[in-house]
Amino acid sequence: MNENVKIIFGLVGGLALFLYGMNSMSDALQKAAGEKMKKVLSFLTKNPIMGALAGAIVTAVLQSSSATTVMVIGFVSAGLMTLPQAISVIFGANIGTTMTAQLMAFKISNYIYPIIFIGFILYFVSKKEKVRNIGMVIFSFGLLFEGIEIMGGVMKPLAGSPVFTDLMGKVAEIPVLGIVLGAVMTVVVQSSSATIAVLQNFASQADASGVNSVIGLAGAIPILLGDNIGTTITALLASIGQSKNAKRTAVAHSVFNISGSIVFAFLIPLLAKFVQFISPKGNEVDVIARQIANAHTTFNIACTLIWLPLIPIMVKIVMFIIRGEDKNIVADSKPRFLDEKLISQPVAAMFLASEEIKRLSEFVAKLLDKTRTLFNSNNSNEIHAEFSNDYNTIKNLHDSISSYITKMLSSGNLTESQSEQTAGLLFVTNNIERISDRCFDMSEMLNKLSERKKGLSESAVSELGECFDIADELFEKAMISVENGDEDAVKNVSSGKGQMRKTQKKLNKSHLSRVNSKDCDASLTPDYAEILHSLDRIADNCVGIVEEAMDNVSFVNLRNDAEYMEVPNA
Repeated sequence: MNENVKIIFGLVGGLALFLYGMNSMSDALQKAAGEKMKKVLSFLTKNPIMGALAGAIVTAVLQSSSATTVMVIGFVSAGLMTLPQAISVIFGANIGTTMTAQLMAFKISNYIYPIIFIGFILYFVSKKEKVRNIGMVIFSFGLLFEGIEIMGGVMKPLAGSPVFTDLMGKVAEIPVLGIVLGAVMTVVVQSSSATIAVLQNFASQADASGVNSVIGLAGAIPILLGDNIGTTITALLASIGQSKNAKRTAVAHSVFNISGSIVFAFLIPLLAKFVQFISPKGNEVDVIARQIANAHTTFNIACTLIWLPLIPIMVKIVMFIIRGEDKNIVADSKPRFLDEKLISQPVAAMFLASEEIKRLSEFVAKLLDKTRTLFNSNNSNEIHAEFSNDYNTIKNLHDSISSYITKMLSSGNLTESQSEQTAGLLFVTNNIERISDRCFDMSEMLNKLSERKKGLSESAVSELGECFDIADELFEKAMISVENGDEDAVKNVSSGKGQMRKTQKKLNKSHLSRVNSKDCDASLTPDYAEILHSLDRIADNCVGIVEEAMDNVSFVNLRNDAEYMEVPNA
């Protein structure tokens, strides 16, 4: 095989193994973190410093600043995070992504296969999910380094190539070339961590002296700056079709990296000297991987420290670039919170699903109230039209939520605990939707009565109000039990079911009494009983929701005690 072809295949194969290892390690880290990710994500909506810290930690787990940025864009687009909050998280994400480069700088060539073996044994032998996840983290970590070793091996011939050495010399002399090269590489690979790993490997190749790097730190820094610019493309692509604030969030990411890269492009000699001062001493070829990692960390920490107090200015900049307000308001029947780009991030996806289910429950509560109004208004056409619109909205939202949760369950990204929680949320969603079906059944019964020129007496309608009062209260407490895990709400719903049965018996007796006294048409008895039965089934659905709460199913809430910041008007 031609030598050049071997080099290309080696680079591509090593890069593929690196990316697979990094993605597998990210998935396993999320599973190993489990519930702790909730605590970390809950800091996203706090003050800028905590937001930046949370952004750094989340990115270290996800092994990708782009993944964190996409998540933040989803939150902003759904109205769950303000623009200043999102910007602070993105600043932190840029620090978190440097952890990958720091890991890559370790020299563990002799330990790669033992690491892979240990990870393999833990994953395939252990029956405990947490141990298996830790095993997958270790196994993926080894694969990641094996990919780096493969790339490093095929790069050695390049170090002796006059074409490459001349090119690297030009990059060192003309930083703009390096910045463009780094940006293009990252756009193609869609991972700054991968391109920085390639850079570290190539820079670790010795020149003719056998002591110095083939590119040197001064030549590597411009490429590093380009990598930071290239990584913003993913966020910009993710913001397409999103809200104005989501686009502003992506632009803030770009402004952060581009402005920093421009400033540091003029300070490359100073940055190189500082990095050499804080890095281990030794032959350049032996320490340059760590120097590149430290340069990456220094760049992002410095930019964050500069920009963090200037968040209001960043907000003004991005609002100047992306002007105006959102014109396209999301239709009620369309999901407002669900973002399929976040299905690979379980905690974030469960949070969005929880928010959408809460929204669904609000529509069902309104529908229950409109059903009562239909009885009181003699099934007026205007109220019935509103009822039909809300009912169709509920059906569409239910389909969207069910589809989203099904995709989450089939993604393979959930832990056993998360799978149980997510399945429980699906059961809650189904029970909420069934309440709307019971309301629809009652509206259809009213339509049939109208067609027969029949109607319930004022006394019957008034008495039905008692059952509607109980149904409203049961549904409200059922949702509280899932949202807050309120044990009192659970007990109240269980006892309320009995109250519904007693009230129905009382209403049946009252109806028969009216029939005997000729105050009510006897032919309406089956219809009246069917209406009471629908209300009884609503109580059953509320009990079904509570039963999920008793099994520790609850909404994922990342906004407890959040300190919200106001978004300046455009």
